[in-house]
Amino acid sequence: MFMMPEIAHMVVAALLIIIPIGIIFKRAGFSPAWAALVFVPGFGVLLVFIFLAFSDWPNQINDEENLQ
Repeated sequence: MFMMPEIAHMVVAALLIIIPIGIIFKRAGFSPAWAALVFVPGFGVLLVFIFLAFSDWPNQINDEENLQ
């Protein structure tokens, strides 16, 4: 009748996914809220990897500035 155990398992699983990805986004210089892309049905994790791979990271050190 009550679905509390199932809901609790879903919440724990969601937190185990979203917290590490949020930390990755934060260290890359993005808002951790971008980690919510994981929950896009079907290809959410792929969206996260594409976003991180092809965007310029705000906290990335520019090599051209270091050479001068």
